[in-house]
Amino acid sequence: MTPEPPPGTRCGIDTVEIPRLEKLLRATPPEDLGKLFSAREIADAGEGAGRVGSLAARFAAKEACCKLFPKETALGQLGPADFSVCSDGYGAPHVEASPAAHAAMNRAFITAIRLSLTHTANSASAVAVAEKRAFTPPWFGKLVYHLFPLRRGVVLTNLRRAFGEVLTEQEIALLAQDYYGHFVRCFGEFFLRKRSIRIEGMEIAARALAQGKGMLLLTGHFGNWEVATVDGIRQFTEFKGLFHFVRKPLNPEFLNRFVTWRFHQAGFGTIPSRGSLDSILDLLGRGQIVVFIYDQHATQRDGVPADFLGTPANTFRSLPIIAMSTGAPVIPATSWREPDGTHVLRFEEPVPVVDHERAEDAIRLTATAFNKALETALLRHPEQWIWMHQRWKATFDRKRKRKRPARAGQSA
Repeated sequence: MTPEPPPGTRCGIDTVEIPRLEKLLRATPPEDLGKLFSAREIADAGEGAGRVGSLAARFAAKEACCKLFPKETALGQLGPADFSVCSDGYGAPHVEASPAAHAAMNRAFITAIRLSLTHTANSASAVAVAEKRAFTPPWFGKLVYHLFPLRRGVVLTNLRRAFGEVLTEQEIALLAQDYYGHFVRCFGEFFLRKRSIRIEGMEIAARALAQGKGMLLLTGHFGNWEVATVDGIRQFTEFKGLFHFVRKPLNPEFLNRFVTWRFHQAGFGTIPSRGSLDSILDLLGRGQIVVFIYDQHATQRDGVPADFLGTPANTFRSLPIIAMSTGAPVIPATSWREPDGTHVLRFEEPVPVVDHERAEDAIRLTATAFNKALETALLRHPEQWIWMHQRWKATFDRKRKRKRPARAGQSA
């Protein structure tokens, strides 16, 4: 099958007949009008004779935006209500995207949608043009990519798997170079004494913790997670001693010792990734916070296949099981580095577990929901994720080889 052209190279066009929209508006109760238009769109349209024409042009623009994302629209993931068409101080239209629309734009590497609207007495038309992200990796990212390509094959394979339908091969190479630049920055930041950290959504974490069930923090290798967490959380003394990280040892060993030392110095506990269920339940029972780094490959024994960036990935079943059995809220936490070097640590609204009559399906669907939260965070700054990790190994580890038939004269 031939892949569709990248969204950045195409536009969406739509036309709406004004009399038909006028009839629809008359038949729509005022309380349901918000399903078609945002409060600001209704206010911008005014109350005069041109109100219907203005709303018709906005509705055409919404439909044109949807046409930039045919897959998501066909699957019901996006609709006209996900694109609000507003006017700036000079009357020029611009798009305000919903979280779902932002996620679709990030996945397609669309940085903005430009609009052009017009209408006559009988019809309104709109054109939506997607502007694609420009890739500008730093010089040291290019240098490492070409001269010291640590696991470059894995990085490129992962990027092709995740973005091969929306990026050209040249763009994938540039994104890989941007990632290597991020990797170099992360290494250097471990040794900086002063770093700027901004915390967002701490009130969400505090509200979840106040439920008295402890808290499960869902995170991954976003930005410089080690730096943002250690330097960010210790700004809030009321949380000191409450965070406990479920961690696998890092390689090489000296880096693992250094990171563990930093965590303990900051007042964070560490929990081994195996044989720690009783410890985790005890910590939650005491109202504390257990942090799961959830974006790594799980073995057949530990994992369940769940979609991640469009491909099934073996995902740890432990977090869904613990969340379902304890009722502890699951709060996504992500970090990234701003262009000025500021690190941002953000806490998001809780991700609910998924109920299902079959326990295994409930675990798989909940793991998929957790992966989706991580995916949304990853797509905001895709160059700041750990692409050299083999996240998409075989859906499950290789099955045991079948027993070979015995040779003639040999006992089975």
